[in-house]
Amino acid sequence: MKLAKRLQALMLGIGVWLAAAPSWAVGNSEGGPAVNQLNLAAPVTKIAEDIHWMHWMVMGVCLFIFVAVFGVMFYSIFKHRKSVGHKPATFHESTAVEIAWTVVPFLIVIGMALPATKIVVAMKDTSNPDLTIKVTGMQWKWGYEYLKGEGQGISFLSALSTPREQIGAPGMLPTAARGDNYLIEVDNELVVPVKKKVRLVLTANDVIHAWMIPAFGVKQDAIPGFVRDTWFKAEKTGVYRGQCAELCGKEHAFMPIVVRVLSEKDYSDWVAKKQKEMKAKADDPSKVWTVDELKQRGEQVYAQNCAACHQANGKGAPGAFPALDGSPMVVGGKDAQIKMVLEGKGAMPAWKALSDTELAAVITYTRNSWSNKAEQNIVQPAEVLAARNK
Repeated sequence: MKLAKRLQALMLGIGVWLAAAPSWAVGNSEGGPAVNQLNLAAPVTKIAEDIHWMHWMVMGVCLFIFVAVFGVMFYSIFKHRKSVGHKPATFHESTAVEIAWTVVPFLIVIGMALPATKIVVAMKDTSNPDLTIKVTGMQWKWGYEYLKGEGQGISFLSALSTPREQIGAPGMLPTAARGDNYLIEVDNELVVPVKKKVRLVLTANDVIHAWMIPAFGVKQDAIPGFVRDTWFKAEKTGVYRGQCAELCGKEHAFMPIVVRVLSEKDYSDWVAKKQKEMKAKADDPSKVWTVDELKQRGEQVYAQNCAACHQANGKGAPGAFPALDGSPMVVGGKDAQIKMVLEGKGAMPAWKALSDTELAAVITYTRNSWSNKAEQNIVQPAEVLAARNK
């Protein structure tokens, strides 16, 4: 009877699993992982091709050693078994064997180390780049600044663009079907030209992150207070995806990286368009705004940059992120709050990458939202600029 009930429960479970299976169906991600992918990501750089070759060469060596060692072992066991009357040898030590099992592994290690060293040295050769881009990791987004080469002066933040409806929340199931690029799609892609050497200068402003694109054969840590660099030269146009590869906090899984490689002409067109957009969005820090203007703009800045931790209702996440609703930092003197958003503290990252107007807007928004009614209820961009230059 008990067995019948268990069998019934098992069948019910299988039925539920089969009913749910269609909702799990996903397709190949453009530039990301493919369904049932077993091998490494398809290489689009010379370094990645070399890593593939090294990977399969080492696999071949390991397979050969496995077959040779176990072949000899099983042959010896079968050929010299006691049941056929074999008498065990009585000798001790063999100079020839000892030399062989010392020299052969040494030659194998050298045979693998030489090409591996050549690849590592090539990976660290960041000289003579066509383009230099600064990459800043922050919880939980990436900042990109084009320092040298075509596009110099362009800067933007890149964050996860997968809707929260597909992700859900603690205690809340997702309400929308997940796309093929679930958790590996961003609002602003890093754009580079094809067949150009791109040097990345990496750092972080809070904890250790790691910038990784498997198809490029690139993985480099971004460490607060330090500068590291790496490079890649994509040989094919297209979209390529990766993620932060260092456990960096609660939403580590929400730090995707997307690189779009364009032809030289398309890249020039993108640079012109981006520079035009930036010029249009540039704000005069001397402009005096009204409270309502700043609140309206600050709400957008808050939703894009702050709501992930402090929540849209300003209540925060108890035990992890403080509430802004009723916070002494928000309803107190504005100088302390300006310093906080510029420099960060603890888990709070520095937000210097945002413009003076954006920071003034989001501070003003928090000081006039929810139950907050701060006496100093407005911060102008000029005040942020003054604090930034101290």
